[in-house]
Amino acid sequence: MQARMKNPALILPETLQALLAVSNSIKDRGLSENIMDLVHLRVSQINGCSVCTDMGFRKLQKDGETMERIVGVSAWREMPYFSDAERAALALGEAATRLADRPDAVSDEIWNEAAKHFDEKALSALIVAIAIDNVWNRLNSTVRQPAGASWN
Repeated sequence: MQARMKNPALILPETLQALLAVSNSIKDRGLSENIMDLVHLRVSQINGCSVCTDMGFRKLQKDGETMERIVGVSAWREMPYFSDAERAALALGEAATRLADRPDAVSDEIWNEAAKHFDEKALSALIVAIAIDNVWNRLNSTVRQPAGASWN
């Protein structure tokens, strides 16, 4: 697959700076980087973003995550490898990504489970992380940015 064009965030440098600023704004807010990375991988799988799925897999692997958990993200409900907090984050990531799949996009059950594991600051960071993951997925998928290719 060949990209249709450069990633729009590279063509519009102010956009890239803004997206990176949003990503930086949620660091150290009580949400572990590992949970953000697991959610990033799952959101990217749902959206079919090859670039982000590839980058997410590689980052988790580089950071020492087990292959069982990396592969298991795609079927996290059936896998025994995830904590209750990770499951809550993954469920929120799926719901916030698949907004149109059900009448109540993020059900009270999903919300309450996430709120049980994360304080308001960490939950805010998780919501913003999910949103920014969806932005990157949409940018990359629209221009058909291939996995493993540079953004040039």
